Amino acid sequence: MSAPLSSEGGRHGAGVALTSVLLVEDEQSIAEPFAQALTRNGFQPTIARTAAEALRLGRQEHPDIVLLDLTLPDGDGRDVCRELRRDSNVPIIMLTARGTVTDRVVGLELGADDYIVKPFATGEVISRIRAVLRRARVQAHGVEDAADAAELTVGDLRLDLPARRAWLGGRELDLTRKEHDLLARLMRDAGRVITRETLMSEVWDENWFGSTKTLDVHIAGLRRKLDDDPGSPRYIRTVRGVGFRFTAPEEAQP
Repeated sequence: MSAPLSSEGGRHGAGVALTSVLLVEDEQSIAEPFAQALTRNGFQPTIARTAAEALRLGRQEHPDIVLLDLTLPDGDGRDVCRELRRDSNVPIIMLTARGTVTDRVVGLELGADDYIVKPFATGEVISRIRAVLRRARVQAHGVEDAADAAELTVGDLRLDLPARRAWLGGRELDLTRKEHDLLARLMRDAGRVITRETLMSEVWDENWFGSTKTLDVHIAGLRRKLDDDPGSPRYIRTVRGVGFRFTAPEEAQP
């Protein structure tokens, strides 16, 4: 049986779809804690414990990315990768204890997008997932990803990253350094849920262990400067218990 970790069917907030992750791992001591970490970081994980289940879920659920262990009770993960690649371009990251150069070359030649050797740090895998997804979006749409863009625009809000300046309509905003960094991080993934932990890690410090109240203070400051009503937000939407979502460009009203 698969084990979806999202109790709300992969959605937090009204109509907000999370990035779905098919985690193919038979060791419960690894699968369950890692799936919980994925959930905390704004993903929707589903666990497959066998090769057969991985193929079935991969074809039925159409996940956004697959994390694939190579050693499975009923087969080799490399065969799963080969089968998935027959009719899908879904990004695949291989997870394995076998870390020789030959193993990595074989995995990548079979169509894997990345290869991570166990034991691994959760933060590293999360970063690799985001990097692979960014590359996949660039390849799919033939354009630069927002992470590499010099200017970000949503509705009548425009952010010039190199100049560290922002405008709402024709009015330039007076942003602090952290407000600018926070706004840039939200706008880079406009339309997607970003967890509080991710924002604290990437905007403040990856080793931050204190209160996240400073995040709420900066969000409140941004909302004031964007004339954003928390009760009926135009730009920054709170996803209760998870984090925040910035309005996608196609949602923004002129």
